[in-house]
Amino acid sequence: MTGHDIITGGAGFIGSHLVEALIKAGRDVVVIDNFSTGRLANLDFLGVPKTLKIVEADINDTAKIESYFKNAERVFHIAALADLVPSVQNPAPYYYANVNGTFNILQLARAAKIRKMIYVASSTCYGIPDKYPTIETAPTDPRYPYALTKYLGEQLAMHWARVYDLPCTSLRFFNVYGPRSRTSGIYGAVFGVFLAQILNNQPLTIVGDGNQTRDFTYVTDVVDSILFAADHGKSGEVYNVGSGNPVSVNKIVELLSAKSTVHMPKRPGEPDCTHADITKIQALGWRPKVPIEKGVQNMLAQIDYWREAPVWTPDSIANATADWFKYVK
Repeated sequence: MTGHDIITGGAGFIGSHLVEALIKAGRDVVVIDNFSTGRLANLDFLGVPKTLKIVEADINDTAKIESYFKNAERVFHIAALADLVPSVQNPAPYYYANVNGTFNILQLARAAKIRKMIYVASSTCYGIPDKYPTIETAPTDPRYPYALTKYLGEQLAMHWARVYDLPCTSLRFFNVYGPRSRTSGIYGAVFGVFLAQILNNQPLTIVGDGNQTRDFTYVTDVVDSILFAADHGKSGEVYNVGSGNPVSVNKIVELLSAKSTVHMPKRPGEPDCTHADITKIQALGWRPKVPIEKGVQNMLAQIDYWREAPVWTPDSIANATADWFKYVK
C-alpha cells in the first residue's frame, strides 16, 4: 500500500468506526492491533476489502510494525489501555502501552515523514475541573495512572510536533458512546453495563443519586472530529471533542426505559459533571450532530452486540466497586 492510513487500535470501539469511515471513503487502511481489548468481530461487517490490511501486533513491537509506516500518509493513534482501577492496581502495563507505545509510534511516524498524525487523548486529564464547561487551557489534574499515562502520551505528541515538526494534533475525547463500545469493565463503560443488564433482565445500577452529568459524545461525531482534524487541525494544538450538552445518568436510564434500578454508593474521585468547551474546534468548522436521544436509539437498535457481555448483577457490581473504594481516593 502507498499513501495509506495507519490506525493503531483499529479493532477497538472508536478505531473500528474510523476504519469503517475511511474504507467507505475509498482509503487504503492498515490496522495495527494486539487484540488485548479490540475484537476482530468489530471489523467483520466490512467483509474482506482489498483496501484493508489487519496486522496483529503490539505497538511496542517496532520491528514487526515498522515496515507498514513506509509510504504511509496519515497515522491515527488510538491504541491504549483504558480503565481506572486496574491502572491503579497495576500501572506498569499502562505506562508501557500508553507512554512507551506512543513514543514508538511518534518515532515511526517521524521517520516515515507522514503528512498528519492524530493522537487520541482523554478528558480524564482534567481530573475534577474547577470550571464548566472545561476549556483546553484549564489546569490538568490526572487522578490515576490511566489518566496520567494518556496525558503523558499527549505531552510526547505535542513535544514531537514542536521539536521535530511532526504534524500532530491531539483530540481530548469526552465520554464516547455508541455501537461496539466495550462490554467488560464497569469503570467508564456505563452504556455497556446498562445494555448488558437490560439483556439479562437485571436492574440498572446507578452510582450515587444519578444526577451526575456527563458530556456523552456519539462515536460517529468523534470519528468526524478525527477526520476533520486530519484536514483542519493545527499541528501542536489540543482540541476538546464533546457534545457540549451534558445529560444526567438518570436521563440515560429514562431513555433506556429501564424497568427497575438499584443505587450504589457514590464513588470518590469522580467528577459530578463533565462538560467540554468545544469553542476551539467549532471555530475551525466542526460540529457534533447526534443528540443523545438519537444515539441511545441507535444503541438499542443494535443491542444484540452486548449479548455476550458479562452478566452484571447488583452484587457483582458492588463487589467490583469495592476495589474502587480501596484504591481510589
